[in-house]
Amino acid sequence: MDMPSRPLRLGTRGSPLALTQARMVAAALCAAHGWPREAVDIHTVRTTGDRVQDRPLAEIGGKALWTKELDRALLDGEIDFAVHSMKDVETIRPAAIRIAAMLPRADVRDRLVGAESVAALPRNARIGTSSPRRAAQLRHLRPDLAIVHFRGNVDTRLRKLADGEAEATLLAAAGLDRLERPEIGHAIPIDILLPAPAQGAVGIEARTDDATTLALLAAIDHAETHVCVLAERAFLAALGAGCHSPVGALAMIADGTLTIRAEILSEDGALRVGGEASGENAADGTLADRLLAEAPPALARLFAGR
Repeated sequence: MDMPSRPLRLGTRGSPLALTQARMVAAALCAAHGWPREAVDIHTVRTTGDRVQDRPLAEIGGKALWTKELDRALLDGEIDFAVHSMKDVETIRPAAIRIAAMLPRADVRDRLVGAESVAALPRNARIGTSSPRRAAQLRHLRPDLAIVHFRGNVDTRLRKLADGEAEATLLAAAGLDRLERPEIGHAIPIDILLPAPAQGAVGIEARTDDATTLALLAAIDHAETHVCVLAERAFLAALGAGCHSPVGALAMIADGTLTIRAEILSEDGALRVGGEASGENAADGTLADRLLAEAPPALARLFAGR
């Protein structure tokens, strides 16, 4: 395909991982259309989530802190499309913005840094994380563990660990692999820690009315990843989950059948309900309704946003 009349502007956060993912998207787009690398310009947009590192996201605005500045730049025409870690994108998006494509999903697992497994953690160990899901899952498995607030990029969290602020921390395997640091940590099987919805997926958004850019991005869309991530996001939407709500979910396709596994937990990990759904029921609210029906009132109340 002919090069665009001007370089396409790709918006991204400025963290090392975000920039790596933006370069992945740019390279994939240029390869798909036979363009030289200069056909796509990467524009860095500093988000509130990057600026405020000392408080949990849920206390200061939730996932929108990763997206609102990029949304504004996209809707104002300063950029043509934006790249996101899909697990950081709010479930309900503006009608004027569309998820246009997703790259092939990477390793969905969490990696534990500081011990070989959750079982191997010392008694009463401090675990650094800002994720309600990870905190609740660890407390469910090991009620003796203490959770210490950790936010920041990979190096920031590893530095806090080295400084003795905690005995261990959890990081996404996909991010470590993309940063070419696969030696860090020990992958935890999904049967032990179910990942966050959309973990490991990189998504690209464009304006809904920009048919030209949407068509260009369709060339790099990985259909299986897209279907699975949309199923996980549909589960979140049906659940009415917010940033305070500990939720794990993973959809997969095997032999042409979509299956989603999910769990909801109380913040202290004491209460947990899990299950799965396949086929037509995997992409709607059926599983969310079932889990909430099975949940004790104290757990169901966490999802009052329904």
